[in-house]
Amino acid sequence: MELQGLHGQVVDRIGRSLAADEIRAGEVLRLEDVQERYGVSRTVAREAVRVLESKRVVTSRPRVGITVRPLADWNLYDPQIIRWRLASPRRGTQLRELAELRAAVEPSAAALAASGAAPAVRDALTGHARAMADAAQAGDRAAFVAADAAFHRALLTASGNRMFAQLAEVTEELLVSRRELSLMPAALDPAAVHRHREVADAVAEGRSADAAEAVVRILDAARDEVERLLEDGGAGSCAYLASGGAQK
Repeated sequence: MELQGLHGQVVDRIGRSLAADEIRAGEVLRLEDVQERYGVSRTVAREAVRVLESKRVVTSRPRVGITVRPLADWNLYDPQIIRWRLASPRRGTQLRELAELRAAVEPSAAALAASGAAPAVRDALTGHARAMADAAQAGDRAAFVAADAAFHRALLTASGNRMFAQLAEVTEELLVSRRELSLMPAALDPAAVHRHREVADAVAEGRSADAAEAVVRILDAARDEVERLLEDGGAGSCAYLASGGAQK
């Protein structure tokens, strides 16, 4: 979710600078520095710092100042932090980490969904796959991404594992950012729709192993797709390709 208001804009600008290493870990800022750099009042600067603290990006201490924390300390599941990292020169690293996270979780989620999902959930998956098909036919990228995100949210939720379900925000941020960062092909691929329908069918029919395998095919295909796009466009491709990929 986007932060609203002036302090939200300041948070976003600082976060992007941090993700790009323009402001480095260990660097200490004063509240006055934030005011001056971003042209805001002390109240706005203080609120922006409070939000950054809640994301574990900085610490603020009296008589010390605002200290930038190492990346490993950040709340790396925060959708806004994911967006910052995907927009940075090191987007390849973020794509690889997201790919590895999804590969570890989503096949298991699909298998669990197939073993115990309610009929309403199975219908929802089929409906989201159908919405993807309609959007692909119309060439509507925004609708395609929305349906894709809804499909994966429903799948993760249908697993019955609440921790899996909370990863839906991570997946949604990845899908939206891929569109915004031009990491989608020029034409929407009908084969991607088919792969999602395979998952929906396997879940509906209670075929756990097939559901897991179908999700792996989605992730593998999307990884290959992003590899090609990064290789052609060059942005972040070296770190990305060296580390093994990402996905849709």
